[in-house]
Amino acid sequence: QIQLVESGGGLVQPGGSLRLSCATSESIFDIYTMNWYRQAPGKQRELVAAITNGGHSAYADSVKGRFTISVDKAKNTVYLQMNSLKPEDTAVYYCKAVPPLSGWSDYWGQGTQVTVSS
Repeated sequence: QIQLVESGGGLVQPGGSLRLSCATSESIFDIYTMNWYRQAPGKQRELVAAITNGGHSAYADSVKGRFTISVDKAKNTVYLQMNSLKPEDTAVYYCKAVPPLSGWSDYWGQGTQVTVSS
């Protein structure tokens, strides 16, 4: 059972930055695609950023140019660097490990709250 633990959330002013971390219990980045999702109150969970096992990244249009996803294999950690934060970025952020084959399990973290407010 792979475990994911997010950290790094908090309260930040508009225009500020935060770096979220998602620590995994095993070395999985050569196999799994890692995603960051977010869910704001009353809204559906949305995919924010993804990085494949080959290191290719992709972003939602709403965060492109502001957020950066990266992995540190030595630390078994995936990061989400968030810059130029806006109030509409307020949400609970989750990381997810997506398996390469159907039938394999995917794994979610417990989430970390990000609040952007003055």
